[in-house]
Order: sequence, then C-alpha cells, then structure tokens
Amino acid sequence: MAMIPSFFNNRRGGSIFDSFSAFDIWDPLKEFPFTSASNSLISRENSAFVNTRIDWKETPEAHVFKADLPGLKKEEVKVEIEDDRVLQISGERNVEKEDKNDTWHRVERSSGKFLRRFRLPENAKMDQVKASMENGLLTVTVPKEEIKKPDVKAIEISG
Repeated sequence: MAMIPSFFNNRRGGSIFDSFSAFDIWDPLKEFPFTSASNSLISRENSAFVNTRIDWKETPEAHVFKADLPGLKKEEVKVEIEDDRVLQISGERNVEKEDKNDTWHRVERSSGKFLRRFRLPENAKMDQVKASMENGLLTVTVPKEEIKKPDVKAIEISG
C-alpha cells in the first residue's frame, strides 16, 4: 500500500491509501451529458454542428465574432445579450425530411441545435451590438467604449 492518499474521488472503492488509485486519470468530460451514447442528448453525427466554431477578435473599435453557419437562414439563428454581459449565439438546422423512396448512401452534413456563450469585457457597449448574416457567415460586432485617458495638468513649480 502506498503511503500517499488518493484525493481523486477514490473510485476503486478501496482504502484512500490504495497504491493504484493515485494513478487514475481524471477525465473532466466523463460526467458531461453529451459524451456517452446512452445518455446523449445529441448524436455523434450532429457533433460537428453542435461544436460550431466561432472566431472572436478585438479591434481598436470593437469586439467582432464570426461564425460559419452554412445553409442557415438568419431566421434560424438567434443572437442575444444577457444583463451580465453575456453574448449568446444559438440556432438550429433541421434534419432533411426522408422520403421512403430515397436511398441514402452517405449523410455527412450535420444538423441539430447549437449554443455558444461569451462573457464580454467591461468595455463592451451592450446597447449597440449589431449582427449581420451573409452567405452563411454570421458577424456580430460589439462596439467598445473609449478608454478615457486621465487628464494631466502640468503644475508650475515655484521657487
């Protein structure tokens, strides 16, 4: 038995001094509801759409978010701002209706819902957010407040 206790949930059910329990690897996604097929809300076929990639860049004037959403119409996408400076981008691509006479050879396009949330910095102008969508590219622009430089006043030194 090892003399170093395991503080990693003691999954083997033995003593906290179990010599092998210290070598268990913690998997942060193990308990995540989307990872196992038995309790998954989203199938693996749809995982590409669920994990929608979004770029966030900061320019001197604004924070700019860009998301590739091919095949989606602007009516199928929602952009929301929450009170605590959270930008939420969500949407859904519906599964194409099957016709019993069709024979599918391959299904690679993903479908399903997606949801991404971003905490915006203090300098974000929450009331001036703009979003546009063109050719499957969603662009969300969040203007920034100007950082006021402190007024510096020179003081004449007498003497």
